[in-house]
Amino acid sequence: TPVTKIVNLSFTEAVFTSVWKSAAVVPILKNGDPLSVDNYRPISIISTVSKVAEKLISKHIITHLNTTKFSLHPMQFGFRTQHSTETANCFFIENIKHLLDKGDIDNPHSSKCRRMLFIDFSSAFNTVLPTVLITKLSELGICTSTCRWILDFLTNRPQSVRLGNQVSSTLILNTGIPQGCVLSPLLYSLFTHNCAPLYNSNIFIKYADDTTVVGQIDNNDESAYREEIRNLAAWCATNNLILNATKTKELIVDFRKSNSRRHLPVNINGTEVERVSSFKFLGVHISEDLSWQQNTSALVKKAQQRLYFLRSLKKSHLSPRILTSFYRCIIESILTNSITVWYGGSTVCERKALQRVVKTAQRITGTQLPAIEHLHHSRCLRRAHSIIKDSSHPSHKLFNLLPSRRRYRNLRTRTSRFGDSFFPSTITLLNSTL
Repeated sequence: TPVTKIVNLSFTEAVFTSVWKSAAVVPILKNGDPLSVDNYRPISIISTVSKVAEKLISKHIITHLNTTKFSLHPMQFGFRTQHSTETANCFFIENIKHLLDKGDIDNPHSSKCRRMLFIDFSSAFNTVLPTVLITKLSELGICTSTCRWILDFLTNRPQSVRLGNQVSSTLILNTGIPQGCVLSPLLYSLFTHNCAPLYNSNIFIKYADDTTVVGQIDNNDESAYREEIRNLAAWCATNNLILNATKTKELIVDFRKSNSRRHLPVNINGTEVERVSSFKFLGVHISEDLSWQQNTSALVKKAQQRLYFLRSLKKSHLSPRILTSFYRCIIESILTNSITVWYGGSTVCERKALQRVVKTAQRITGTQLPAIEHLHHSRCLRRAHSIIKDSSHPSHKLFNLLPSRRRYRNLRTRTSRFGDSFFPSTITLLNSTL
């Protein structure tokens, strides 16, 4: 077809035509004050042919990474097959609970403390330097012609801002990765692949441009954690990424019973980072006591608001089948958001509140709807099978078959806090089905 010939010619000549580069940028409000420009996300509206070419290049790069020694950072959970915000949150919470539980087992008197820094970058995609990105792609073994094509894709990009019926004058850009493009998330992930912790006591969890530093604090020694933050700030400066210390937040999980729970604040480039008691990380409210009351309350409230629309559809005499489809798509998806992360550790009261929403929906639709607990079990089993099949998953090694090859080895736990979490409870559930 003509489109095939044009795209192939683009790859052969390593040229991304200027017509494809032209983008209309639509500002989307993220949160906060709508009068502040910083609270908007610039989404680029580009041509369909451009998206086709980008998808082909993306597949080419991923195939290359899967067949060579190079790969994405194992803690990069964004825009990867079999990975999601739920996968990132699950690993994040399980890692914290496991380390706290391990401290209880290995040394009951150890300082059971973890510090988490939720990094905020100012316009991360917009500050990426194409020349620096191309250097990193070359180091990953990406062929020269592909690198040249990507460099042409990212430079001399004409764009204008569109707001309603108003369109700004055109500006030519040579910096940044356009948000809204198919290829952009992968390029950003590759750009930050070498942003990794220097100390074994720390981990970096990434989801696209969301980066979280988790520091393991033992015996009140925070030197490695603080040095890690300084190194991260230096890496960002070298790579032209701007750390927003004002929007960066720190959450501290500390279950020590002693009086030594005073924590000195972290500073980034001379600015003190605010400590918070809870933080919404990739859609899940995480609190310093690792309870789920705030998260479940938010989900129940949001789901109850959606029941109004379900009742309105009922009054319009829609069929039970359509009402059920609406419930599954709009309400159940809210109640089960990242359910494998938090449901196991939720209280009886919180579970009843979730189930009451389901029962209300049942009365409205007039049909039998699956219980939240049943959905939790099925999601856990499905996620477990996915991790078992994916040897690159950072938690793959937790699923160890016993010598009989019929059951998986149960994880050793000391506290119910870890025992009720995803991996220990799911391995037990998985064994019960074998």
